[in-house]
Amino acid sequence: MKKIIILALIVFALITSACSNETITNETSSNDKPSNTESNELHTITYESENGPIEVPADPQRIVVLNSFVSGSVMKFDEDIVGVDTWTKGNPRYEKYIEDAVEVSDQDLEKIIELEPDLIIAASTNNNLDKLSKIAPTVTFTYGKVDYLTQILEVGKLLNKEQEAREWIDNFKTRAKEAGEKIKEKIGTNKTVSVIESFNKQLYVFGDNWGRGTEILYQEMKLKMPEKVKEMALEAGYYAISPEVLPEYAGDYVIFSKNSAADNFFQETETYKNIPAVKNNRVLEVNAKEFYFNGPITLEYQLELFTDFFLGE
Repeated sequence: MKKIIILALIVFALITSACSNETITNETSSNDKPSNTESNELHTITYESENGPIEVPADPQRIVVLNSFVSGSVMKFDEDIVGVDTWTKGNPRYEKYIEDAVEVSDQDLEKIIELEPDLIIAASTNNNLDKLSKIAPTVTFTYGKVDYLTQILEVGKLLNKEQEAREWIDNFKTRAKEAGEKIKEKIGTNKTVSVIESFNKQLYVFGDNWGRGTEILYQEMKLKMPEKVKEMALEAGYYAISPEVLPEYAGDYVIFSKNSAADNFFQETETYKNIPAVKNNRVLEVNAKEFYFNGPITLEYQLELFTDFFLGE
């Protein structure tokens, strides 16, 4: 009997000790584990911006974008946008992505503070950059400092979506190149394409790196640019002309980025009507507000329109 009692006491002691250790372990584990809120606040990455390294949220939840030339990239890779600039807000292609975003400018500091951003993406030409950086980490991009696809990749890096950005770029380049080969096979390798745009009372022609689909047509599809456009617009990116000289710059095909609010009277003139591309129904008219930029959303749209226009697909 004595042996049985001693054995029972030993077993009881072991069970009590195990339960005690488990309680301590659970309490320690619970106390050491940070809350989700703390984890999100501490989770940052260092982005190598054009102005040097800057610590930004690894998963930003409230982004203010004051740079219309990168806003499309932000929308493509992260839709947590609470504030955007006027040009971005006015783009019909962007409506579904920024339906609830507030329109702000670099002068609306109080309005931006009220939005409680955890990341601000601006242009290097914006005002109040020092004040904006006190509201939230502020990263700037300079248009044209890098090529358009590198710009998309940089936004992907900033948003901690580099792999997603790289995959999109590779896929886009492949599709654009394939479409270009089909187009050249159909219309001929010597046919030229020009891109024009109306703004106020002025007409512009564009080189190969100023949005309006020029990157796709010239850089990816390798379609030919009229010699006059190459001479005057290639280096600067764009060139202002009068309607009277438009025939000198018009290619065999014309992409017309049309502003409905601009003075488009030139379309009623005989000079315009007698341009071969016009007479042969080889002019693609598009909404300029949807066509300005060269981010992923706009590029997808442009590629679709060009494929339909040239190939009838």
